[in-house]
Amino acid sequence: MSGATASPWRQPARVWAVAFACVVAFMGIGLVDPILPAIADSLDASPVQTELLFTSYLVVTGLAMLVTSWISSRIGAKATLLAGLALIVVFALLCALSGSVDAIIGFRAGWGLGNALFISTALATIVGAASGGSGAAIVLYEAALGIGIAVGPLLGGLLGEVSWRGPFFGVVALMAIAFVAVAVLLRGPGEKRAPVPLSAPFKALRDPGLAVLAITALFYNIGFFVLLAFSPFPLGFGAMGIGLTFFGWGVALAITSVWVAPVLVRRMPRTTVILLVLPLLAVDLVAAAVFVASPPALVACIIVGGLLLGIMNTVLTESVMEATDLPRSVASSAYSAVRFLGGAAAPPIAALLWHLYGPSVPYAFAAASIVIATLTILIGRRALARIDGREADAADEAAAVLVGDAA
Repeated sequence: MSGATASPWRQPARVWAVAFACVVAFMGIGLVDPILPAIADSLDASPVQTELLFTSYLVVTGLAMLVTSWISSRIGAKATLLAGLALIVVFALLCALSGSVDAIIGFRAGWGLGNALFISTALATIVGAASGGSGAAIVLYEAALGIGIAVGPLLGGLLGEVSWRGPFFGVVALMAIAFVAVAVLLRGPGEKRAPVPLSAPFKALRDPGLAVLAITALFYNIGFFVLLAFSPFPLGFGAMGIGLTFFGWGVALAITSVWVAPVLVRRMPRTTVILLVLPLLAVDLVAAAVFVASPPALVACIIVGGLLLGIMNTVLTESVMEATDLPRSVASSAYSAVRFLGGAAAPPIAALLWHLYGPSVPYAFAAASIVIATLTILIGRRALARIDGREADAADEAAAVLVGDAA
């Protein structure tokens, strides 16, 4: 069955268990968005300090991605997923009980370690266990990402109206449910583990195609996280207003990642889609810089950004999956390590630029980063010929490479 025509929604229970856990894990990305101003006020933290909640989380997530395939190949996908979920539960609880912003920054780093163990293994597990091939599996994964990113800010806004600690307690409860679901439902054929060398992700980045995509994603993620992590401050809304804004952003992202991106990829090469969407995203960020003083206009720019980011997320993920002959878990780990470092740098840089030059400059900085991402694709397009010539389904290859990841 082709990944282009198979429904991503007809999946075995073990796939749905991992997908549900993915939703909750991705909620953690945007969960703190609505409570950033509240944390700054309650704990006497500066905007730069507050934005470090994203940085510590993403730095550790990115660096840990370099060893997750090594860990998973030795203890198995299920054990890696459960270890990641358990760490998120523990560190989210510690965040909820913290009394200083420095403590939360530190505990968010531990949360990032759990997130890395879970997310990198979850994508490979879904691709390996899903029916319909890798194309359908990636759509399901991106749907989970979109739903999680949409619901996270909304839940954060609802619970944040009560207390800034509320969203953290919410993650603890939901991640505990996800842990039980994965433990009970993720069953299947015995794992055929092929130990991955610790050096594998580093060597993977020598592949020209993967290197081009990783560099592109690094600068793309700067734009992504400026829009996500910085925007709550110039919006000037309360927790619920920020939550609703980014709920709309996440819904837009989910719609285009699940339905629009596959249509575009079927009709034109992936590099062409990327080169069409990235300039539009740069224009949207320039518009945000121009209209930053108008909350309704800024909300519109955020929603439009979500539409464009949804397309990019899916196309980049598919491109990485098809860019090399390397095991997909290794390619995903190497790529994700680089892109998360871009996301880690963006929030504090944006807050510092805001403090020094005003609220328009962070968006201009983000737009410039997107332009660099576009130029990277243009310059390295020859190395990406493979991703334009391959279908996204590749069901047999995905099963052969990732059979060991389905516990």
